[in-house]
Amino acid sequence: MTWSLFFVQALNGLQYGVLLFLLAAGLTLVFGIMNFVNLAHGSFYMLGAYLGAAVYSASGSFVLAGVAAVTGALVIGVAIERTTLIAFYARDHLYQVLATVGLILFFNEIARILWGSSAIYMRAPQAFTGAISLMGILYPSYRFLVIAVGLAVAVGLYVLIHHTRIGMLTRAGATNLRLVSVLGINIRLLNTALFGLGAALAGLAGLMAAPILAVQPGMGDNIIVTVLLVIVVGGIGSIRGAFFGALIVGLVDTIGRVYLPILLSHLTERDSADAAGSALASMLIYLFMAVVLAVRPQGLFPMPR
Repeated sequence: MTWSLFFVQALNGLQYGVLLFLLAAGLTLVFGIMNFVNLAHGSFYMLGAYLGAAVYSASGSFVLAGVAAVTGALVIGVAIERTTLIAFYARDHLYQVLATVGLILFFNEIARILWGSSAIYMRAPQAFTGAISLMGILYPSYRFLVIAVGLAVAVGLYVLIHHTRIGMLTRAGATNLRLVSVLGINIRLLNTALFGLGAALAGLAGLMAAPILAVQPGMGDNIIVTVLLVIVVGGIGSIRGAFFGALIVGLVDTIGRVYLPILLSHLTERDSADAAGSALASMLIYLFMAVVLAVRPQGLFPMPR
């Protein structure tokens, strides 16, 4: 176990954390303010990855790919919200879960029809194919770009939430949505704006993940579970909670997957340590969530009431 290994894995955890934040930021607003359980949020992440990869392959421009991924996810998200999900706002969470699971299956099949079942591999932009030396350690420049984009979005959301009118309404809605409605605010329009923003951020996350992960149908199904965990750990409805919760979960998951097998190798044989370490590492973030909820049921950074 060396300092360089820890430093690289910490950067990997930070990079994974900001990707989780891009997904969790929009979903925590939808869940915390609209009180809507949208399990199909990962589908916008998948669609953003596919749209970005397709446009990048055709044009060679990462900027155009970003516009396509974000705009496409935004338009699809708003269309789905206005035509389908709006009917489930007043329903029980069980109906919302069933409806959004149906959308997951629908979007996965659409992806298979349009792009096939095989994974697509997107190249990183030419300007970010190399590595950057940091304290004598080489680290892929594209992963630094992912971190930079995630932090820039975090700053932008902070300004939006704390220094704009829509941010004021969002914070008020998270505290008392019924009171905001009584004051004459168009709640339907606010819900649509929040849902569209969340879908756009998910599309951006999909684009940024595409050069790192394989783009394939169902790629958003597993990550949405981790995103929900981030929201619970950070505090439902809190952008600050989503940010710090995502970074903490990203670091715990990444470092745990590397160091648990190494630590166990001092107690048992290498093969057994690798198997046991991998199994324990996959459980680590859930154990972490259980500890957080036992100490702070409202999450680490809940929305002020």
